[in-house]
Amino acid sequence: MREELLAIIEKNSRIDLQELAVLLGVQEVDVVNELSKLEAEGVICGYHTLIDWEKTSIEKVTALIEVKVTPQRGQGFDKIAERIYNYPEVKSVYLISGGYDLLVTLEEKTLKEISRFVSDKLSTLDSVLSTATHFILKKYKDHGTIIDKKHEDIREVITP
Repeated sequence: MREELLAIIEKNSRIDLQELAVLLGVQEVDVVNELSKLEAEGVICGYHTLIDWEKTSIEKVTALIEVKVTPQRGQGFDKIAERIYNYPEVKSVYLISGGYDLLVTLEEKTLKEISRFVSDKLSTLDSVLSTATHFILKKYKDHGTIIDKKHEDIREVITP
């Protein structure tokens, strides 16, 4: 039940518990108990809403920042990653393969705010050797969800 439960709520975390129980073929109390266990174990880390900010009046700029660092003896990349993810501006930090070590995601109101963060905070950290900043110009798909779905015209064509 656990894997199936996780697969369902990953796609729709707002699913009704009763509907979830029916889909899994168990009692609602079993779903509630399993969700509680998964949260306590840290398997479920949080619940999020995916927002298309371009359809709002709120300005948001998203940047992906590649960071090359010197790993610290005995702690590898964990300590520097922790320093970076503790900044409130940082949305995500990933250890990656390739020419850079970490991928950092930021969301701010302006390009200038992101540039200021990179130059004043990120680049000044002792272990950081270099950074490369990439700005997201348009999102097509995020977290498995197509952002700007094209609505197909399903009206029936009537000709004389």
